[in-house]
Amino acid sequence: MKRALITGITGQDGSYLAELLLEKGYEVHGIVRRASTEKFERIDHLASRVHLHQADLLDQMSLIDVMKEANPDEVYNLAAQSFVPTSWKQPVLTAEFTSIGVTRVLEAIRLLGKDRIRFYQASSSEMFGKVQAVPQTEDTPFYPRSPYGVAKLYGHWITINYRESYGMYCVSGILFNHESERRGREFVTRKVTDGVARIKLGLATELRLGNLDAKRDWGHAQDYVRAMWLMLQQDQPDDYVISTGQTHTVQRLVELAFGAADLDWRKHVVIDPALVRPAEVDLLIGDPAKARRQLGWAPQITFEQMIERMVKSDIEKLKGGNTADTKARGI
Repeated sequence: MKRALITGITGQDGSYLAELLLEKGYEVHGIVRRASTEKFERIDHLASRVHLHQADLLDQMSLIDVMKEANPDEVYNLAAQSFVPTSWKQPVLTAEFTSIGVTRVLEAIRLLGKDRIRFYQASSSEMFGKVQAVPQTEDTPFYPRSPYGVAKLYGHWITINYRESYGMYCVSGILFNHESERRGREFVTRKVTDGVARIKLGLATELRLGNLDAKRDWGHAQDYVRAMWLMLQQDQPDDYVISTGQTHTVQRLVELAFGAADLDWRKHVVIDPALVRPAEVDLLIGDPAKARRQLGWAPQITFEQMIERMVKSDIEKLKGGNTADTKARGI
């Protein structure tokens, strides 16, 4: 039985990846940070099947201890300060988690199992930022436009450096935007689908958004974690762009989400200049040809299917809760 260790197991990607690995017969271990209020709702249904360890990307010794205890064959580093707007407000913290944290994980592997542990780093399309070519491939120059993108770029290059310096099996997946019913409400896709659900159920009347013209290459997280696993099953380590190869505006996202609830978005959407990024990334669209060719990977869930699923899920979640209390608290 293979053993896998996932940092960020309680997040969107971590929960889907844990499910996938369990289906494939892995013993799954996950790292969680100690907090006064711990949120495990995304993996509650897996509680009896995964092994959780307390550690922190800011604490080198805790990572070494977990690596010894879990003794993994594969390590998936998904933990990060991953919300782009927050990276401008907390750039140093973002750098500590999203860049230096990668080095700490790699160092733990180098010290304890560099010849046998395979490592996956979650890189990001935000590294392309002010894009230098359309579509973006593995060879497109990077030009990050946020502290988050800069931090991810460090994590990407330090992964390559450890691969080339120590002969370690290290790969980076340059993942474009991927969403799901488990996405946090701070991200625009879930903000929109949750907002639509609230308006549909009479819990809200408007949805405030920033730049509707921004374009993204959006896929579903279930498809993307499958690509992560495939990367670690290859004979040689390499880096891959994972994307759908299609782009949509935020406005198209809004149209689909409101349409899924039989609502007219023009009656409810309010443009708020305060929600526009200090430095916008206007167009991201990836070319997944290498992943298709070498990994045999292709997305199976369309953008339209994903948004419809998210809207329906949010409506059902709100129906299942105490709507009066939900409305009172404004959440």
